[in-house]
Amino acid sequence: MSHLLDPGFELTLRPMHYPQFYEMYRNAIKNTWTVEEINFQIDISDLHDKMSPADRHLIHRLVAFFATGDSIVSNNLVLNLYQHLNAPEARMYLSRQLYEEALHVQFYLTLLDNYLPDPNERHKAFAAVNNIPSIKTKADFCFKWIDSIHDLRRIETREHRKQFLLNQICFAACIEGLFFFAAFAYVYYFRSRGLLPGLAAGTNWVFRDESCHMAFAFETVQVIREEEPELFDADLEEKIYAMLAEAIDCETQFAEDVLAGGVAGISTREMRQYLEYCADNHFQRLGMAKRYHVGNPLPFMELQDVQELTNFFERRVSAYQVGVEGEVSFDMAF
Repeated sequence: MSHLLDPGFELTLRPMHYPQFYEMYRNAIKNTWTVEEINFQIDISDLHDKMSPADRHLIHRLVAFFATGDSIVSNNLVLNLYQHLNAPEARMYLSRQLYEEALHVQFYLTLLDNYLPDPNERHKAFAAVNNIPSIKTKADFCFKWIDSIHDLRRIETREHRKQFLLNQICFAACIEGLFFFAAFAYVYYFRSRGLLPGLAAGTNWVFRDESCHMAFAFETVQVIREEEPELFDADLEEKIYAMLAEAIDCETQFAEDVLAGGVAGISTREMRQYLEYCADNHFQRLGMAKRYHVGNPLPFMELQDVQELTNFFERRVSAYQVGVEGEVSFDMAF
């Protein structure tokens, strides 16, 4: 019986051992969007005319984080995850995820070009991982986990397997599930004020992609749990709790920075509670007990699914899938 983390390079797609990964790949292919469809014209006038200096500080910090965030994820995919998930159907999904991360990088590049017309400001944003302390803290946290398995060429031992799991969980639960989820919350906060529709439209698509990336990562962890339950001991659980606590601290530090000017309608305390709420959801997906036991303090995030529906009659919805064939009527369940 082969396992997902067995060393080597399995090439056989039939019989397929993990059809769920192949289905995830196929579903990802159906969900295709392009950066060229996003219009930033209203955003530019919003930035100039409708936003306070505190609002603009928040946006500048946010786009500086976006500038390199997905590049960090892409590097981890290629350098650490692809070689160790030993199923060709899983690697098919990762290859699609890598494309989507590149698309997100393109989106954020275009966003920065529109939001920061001054070349010096743009340069500072792209160098944020070095010179903005609250972003450097997050980047350092990411690199600590990337480097933890960077020299691991073959997964041979139980400790190697646990190292891999902690890297995978870090990327699903902390980087995509806390750092990016908090970033999306700021975007949807502005949308709730009727601001920055281009950023919100692109973020809808990125948010949907990231949710699929997380679902894939959590599914790989679940498969490994079923195949090798002995890896999921008290020691691993304690490390996961500690990892997410550290990520929440990093992101709270970022919140203190981005909200430093006093942004009406959102506070550092609420952001920390939202992070704890997200972390508890991740613990449950990992088969672990909640740690924080708090509700979602951001009502505009509860409306996220509703927004997907209300977008339906716009030019193109963010939940759109290419290649829908046959008859479609409005009372059909999609």
